[in-house]
Amino acid sequence: MDIEGSRPEPREVRLDHRQARVLAHPLRMRLVGALRVKGPSTATALAEMLGTNTGATSYHLRQLAEVGLVVEDPDRGTGRQRWWQAAHDVTNWEPSDFDDDPDARAAIDWIQGDQVRLLAQHAEQWFATQHEWAPEWRDAFGMSDSFMTVPAARLTQIQAEVWELLERHRSEADPAEPGAEPVQIFLATYPLPKEFR
Repeated sequence: MDIEGSRPEPREVRLDHRQARVLAHPLRMRLVGALRVKGPSTATALAEMLGTNTGATSYHLRQLAEVGLVVEDPDRGTGRQRWWQAAHDVTNWEPSDFDDDPDARAAIDWIQGDQVRLLAQHAEQWFATQHEWAPEWRDAFGMSDSFMTVPAARLTQIQAEVWELLERHRSEADPAEPGAEPVQIFLATYPLPKEFR
């Protein structure tokens, strides 16, 4: 469905080995995330937002640019002031993409661990501040889980269908709609612990 004013299809990147190794750094992950959420920015503004220094921010932006994960915003910037933007909206990979490269595999392991740390941090922040939100938001936010016994192919199909649903709602959403708030939705699937199998 193509409705007037809808967001464009997300620009996606499937990480290659070099990109995975470069991205596996705490500040670089935060820089890419900030540019995706907040839009184009300068190294100075990003440093202020992320509580770091401009020199480190500039260095890491250049490292990300070398592998095509961020790009300079050609419509902004004057003189020495460089504006940066995320090159993609979505980062994809399969863990098996890196089976032949121990360094890239270690980088992906770190990136996935950082995602889990981010989820835990977001959950803790939510628990500490949820009383500040209206009841409808407190009821809308949260986590749930489901238990099932399926082969790998069906699990892959489930994930693809859920992703399609999320993308449909993302593209149809109007950020200017009254009451709209930015949210982050995590999708995770893991095997049950051995003692429950």
